[in-house]
Amino acid sequence: MKVAIGVGRDAIMDWDAVSTYAIEAEGMGVDCVWAAEAWSHDVVVPLAFLAAKTDTIHLGTSIMQIGTRTPAMIAMTAMALDSLTDGRFRLGLGTSGPQVIEGWHGVPFTKPVTRTREVIEIVQRIFNGETLSYDGEFHTLPLLKGATGEGKALRPGAPPPKNVPIYVASLGPKNLEMTGALADGWLGNYFIPEQVDVFLDPMRRGAEAAGRSLDDIDLQVGGTVWFTDDVDESLETEKRRLAFQIGAMGSRRQNFYTDVYARQGFADEAREVQRLWLAGERDEARARVPDELALSSNLIGDEQMIRERLRVYRDAGINTFRAGPRGSDVGERLETIGRLMDLVAEVTNEVA
Repeated sequence: MKVAIGVGRDAIMDWDAVSTYAIEAEGMGVDCVWAAEAWSHDVVVPLAFLAAKTDTIHLGTSIMQIGTRTPAMIAMTAMALDSLTDGRFRLGLGTSGPQVIEGWHGVPFTKPVTRTREVIEIVQRIFNGETLSYDGEFHTLPLLKGATGEGKALRPGAPPPKNVPIYVASLGPKNLEMTGALADGWLGNYFIPEQVDVFLDPMRRGAEAAGRSLDDIDLQVGGTVWFTDDVDESLETEKRRLAFQIGAMGSRRQNFYTDVYARQGFADEAREVQRLWLAGERDEARARVPDELALSSNLIGDEQMIRERLRVYRDAGINTFRAGPRGSDVGERLETIGRLMDLVAEVTNEVA
């Protein structure tokens, strides 16, 4: 396994600290810095900034929100970042959710799997240097053909990139199947390694239907990393975060995070947390998050506890753990990353 880190989901207020974080992580052997976008800063500017500060670490979007940019703009941005980083860029795509896409961007959130498939297919054509023509449900290029339109099928003006791997953040079965069929990598979240088949079975079906193997896909999952001897105190903090995801990051009708925990064996608990949150009973919702859920989807505890959890991730076939290290400042987060890197090397070497 490898280790990756993330930046930028919330507003970046100290760019020097972000630079230091990435540079020091690069020196430790961290594989990738993934930048996020929600409704704060965009996902591209932080990566361009870090490209100038680093030399070897990969830089990726986790995720660039589909629906907020045209497929051609996604490809153009990816090719620019690939050139800027001398081939270190990874394109991570995802649909986000209706609250952000419709509420913040004003774009309809409909048929997200179809939209994702079309974006990937168009982006890959541009990466291949093809003259761009596409007829899809959401994208028609050129927009109007023949005598009714003035658009022209164009070839990319930039040289085709050597290799920009495309990653997809997917949770639902249909999106996972599409990931298996088309993507180079998977950005998994809210993942319990004991329930790996919930994710890998549909991904495997998609890969095999496309004449591929699951081994062709880089499997990355993320979670909090918290070295502590006081697990109970840590759990209280982590359960507050989980309650917000389950209760607030979606509507009563559609909440991807509630659904994904339900598919992993916590259906009753997740629905109750959501009900309580939406009813305004926030403290009760936090209390109802099972300790097991927080422990099984993150790395929390002393070194032996985290070592044992890493073995479970390793045996589930995970290639990279995207770490969210706890710490009050950059120094503490880097210390956590260093300890994690040592344990990952240890559990990897056990089967080498």
